[in-house]
Amino acid sequence: MSAAFRKAAKARQRPHRERAQPAARTKLGLLEKKKDYRLRAHDYHKKQNALRALQKKALDKNPDEFYFKMIRAEVKDGVHVIKQPKDEITPEQVKLMRTQDIKYIEMKRVAEAKKIERLKAELHLLDAAGSSARRHLFFVDTEREVKEFDIAAHLDTLPELVDRVYNRPTIATLQREAVKGPTDPVHLKKLAQQRKNQYDLLRQRIEREKAMFVISQKIQTRKDLLDKTHKVKVKKETATGPAIYKFKFQRKR
Repeated sequence: MSAAFRKAAKARQRPHRERAQPAARTKLGLLEKKKDYRLRAHDYHKKQNALRALQKKALDKNPDEFYFKMIRAEVKDGVHVIKQPKDEITPEQVKLMRTQDIKYIEMKRVAEAKKIERLKAELHLLDAAGSSARRHLFFVDTEREVKEFDIAAHLDTLPELVDRVYNRPTIATLQREAVKGPTDPVHLKKLAQQRKNQYDLLRQRIEREKAMFVISQKIQTRKDLLDKTHKVKVKKETATGPAIYKFKFQRKR
């Protein structure tokens, strides 16, 4: 077939157009295309096959068969929902668990308190809390004594040692023996940094011990709330303390 013949045959071809909707059928809607019909038929047969498979599965099933989803599932608004199991815990069991929690927290708090006391002993009880500035007060009788007050003379030490809050020997001690301990500024700076780190550690342990004490109080409050006695909340729970309740007085034998 020559190229000219193909070109002439292509020119004689008429474009495909969908069949027009007859006026008498306009009330029935648009005519369905051949492609749409095939898709609808395919979907219909697919659903029919699925229904036949389910029917066969239901016929082959043992009527006495049991599985746990029969009692663990329910239908809500046409949707299967798995029931969540409820924990059956009695009030006595809850009290026992909270008692165990309190004992554990108290055990950790006591261990933390022992570590705090050990650190305080190592740091010679110098500013144990680590938050307030250290002050040494001297009392005099007159304003003249205030103006003429000499700290070095009052402490009986050298002016260079006045700023020390520890290892501050008197003049009599210095006359008998030399100053003990490091005197090199670099070494003193290193020791000061180590001492600061120790105080930071002590401060953290004190805060942790206070937090554990608050937690144990809150657990104890929740345990007391399990009692059926009438109670009124006096103060709300805060980050630093538990809620406070006022219980109705009951006379017990």
